[in-house]
Amino acid sequence: MEHFGFWSVLPPVVAIAMAIRTRQVILSLLTGLLLGWIIINRWNPMTGLLDTIEGIVDVFKNESSTQTILFTLFIGSLIAFIQKSGGVEGFIKRVTGNIDAGTGTNSGFLRVRIQLLAAITGLVIFVESNISVLTVGAIYRPLTDKLRISREKLAYLADSTSAPSSILIPLNAWGGFIMGLLLLQGIDQPFALMIRSIPYNFYPLLAIIMVFIIVLTGKDFGPMRKSEERAINLGKVIGDNATPMVSSEITFMKKESGVKARTFNMIVPIAVMVSLIDHIINALGNSSGSASVLYSVLLSLIVSAVMYLIQGIFSAGELFDLTLKGMSGMITLAILMVMAFAIGNLCNELGTGIYVATLSEKWLSPHLVPFIIFLVSCFIAFSTGTSWGTFAIMISIAVPVAQTLDTNIYLAVAAALGGGVFGDHCSPISDTTIISSMASASDHIDHVKTQLPYALTAGAVTAVLYLLLGFLL
Repeated sequence: MEHFGFWSVLPPVVAIAMAIRTRQVILSLLTGLLLGWIIINRWNPMTGLLDTIEGIVDVFKNESSTQTILFTLFIGSLIAFIQKSGGVEGFIKRVTGNIDAGTGTNSGFLRVRIQLLAAITGLVIFVESNISVLTVGAIYRPLTDKLRISREKLAYLADSTSAPSSILIPLNAWGGFIMGLLLLQGIDQPFALMIRSIPYNFYPLLAIIMVFIIVLTGKDFGPMRKSEERAINLGKVIGDNATPMVSSEITFMKKESGVKARTFNMIVPIAVMVSLIDHIINALGNSSGSASVLYSVLLSLIVSAVMYLIQGIFSAGELFDLTLKGMSGMITLAILMVMAFAIGNLCNELGTGIYVATLSEKWLSPHLVPFIIFLVSCFIAFSTGTSWGTFAIMISIAVPVAQTLDTNIYLAVAAALGGGVFGDHCSPISDTTIISSMASASDHIDHVKTQLPYALTAGAVTAVLYLLLGFLL
């Protein structure tokens, strides 16, 4: 595939740097898009502008992207449903026992307990990473707010348990996609290879271990420590200058007056969404899972609507209005996802991943293969915002290189997969990172900044392990 050399990397890097610097994520992505299309059109700004607009429109030509965006909008409706029906309030009362978070003698224990439950929930829902993130956010955000746990911390818990569990327990769309890539490389038993590579997939393992260490010890560090101190001491779960990824109307929506708070009004819709996802994936045979998550949330909305009609909480007209109101709270996120998908498509046009992978070939040696594959996967995923796209590029490199240079193939495959998860985990243009910010109603850049030191710690240890094992195995 053709690439544009150094210029292939510049647009996504500029977009990421600008987003972190200015906190204007949509504007930053738009700038990166414009720069990329100007490069493709040989520095013609007018043609580049027209192609930028066309590139944004083309996002909706991709069925998977469109389904993901619609899924995001309907999740807003589901959040509105479970809040206005009294489901969230009922769940909070059931879990906290009405103990006041600021003065209750058990508030310290409850903080640890709720964080552990959030992390375990994220791990258990391994069938789809976005469902995992959204479930953790929907269930635990009201509780973490009550217990003065920062939104940044909730976003970290959701983000650091979703993709890692999906890649380590590959009985899902992730596993099907990876097996397909391995089959393309001539691997006769892709499932066996994938399973045997899991013990060497250090980054997701370390990311999960780190979550439990941080929660149990309470030893936050870096920007996260400041966020937690702000939440505990000042009661501010989000910074003064922060912009939540969800409309305040959705974040703070109260239950309908006169409606009794019932836990099952939240638990049943979420359980329907989570339990159906794997069945729908199997029924549709859709390896991407995008249609599956869309259908699962639509079915959950239907089930919850019927429940609320039977209870007399809402009329049909009120449910329709509430559906639209919930969707409206997700408009900013939907626009952001369109931009993220558009810049991902741009990176394909520029050959960003191919260029970075080509550069790495100069450094390859049998002992350094796992280490370099991990680093290159990290950079590609960080720059493009997609772990799956990184898998597609790096598996096609890792397998033949490992076979040719007689490197441990399980170690090489694990390095490619772990690097993709790590880079995606750190990237502000990753859809999983974006949805984690949305699910927790956190400022997106604050989520990226507070999570980055934890991810880098696990990533650095992973890189050292691959460097050592490259010589030992």
